Amino acid sequence: MIKTKVKTFSDLTLQELYDVLQLRSEVFVVEQDCVYQDIDGKDQKALHVLGFKNDKLVAYTRIFKPGDYFKEASIGRVVVAKNERAFKYGYDIMNASIEVVNDNFNVSLIKISAQCYLKQFYTNLGFKAIGEEYLEDDIPHIAMIRE
Repeated sequence: MIKTKVKTFSDLTLQELYDVLQLRSEVFVVEQDCVYQDIDGKDQKALHVLGFKNDKLVAYTRIFKPGDYFKEASIGRVVVAKNERAFKYGYDIMNASIEVVNDNFNVSLIKISAQCYLKQFYTNLGFKAIGEEYLEDDIPHIAMIRE
């Protein structure tokens, strides 16, 4: 089990921000070989859920209230360090993130833009695919909703 912290952008320490950006870059840019603008100007509006194992950042999400990203509340930039995925920390960070949405925004409807290869993972967390698959940064995605 990982220990989670929830922070606003302004509450992140410089080291935490560096670690978040490093983890996102390691996975989304380098591992997935996808050149895209990760630093998109939206982090300032998000709540950041950081997952730590032995004081090292190993998992992360960012959360938006309804209207800040989608019409619905949303969870994005879901990431777990490659060498930590065998421990199922993706479930830990997502369950913590769902709880943060419920507690902070008093809503249960959550929309995500999921990479298609993770559709079953999100289905296991109660999300349902809606609409057709689409390309986002040349990676197949599908919109999913959890009520």
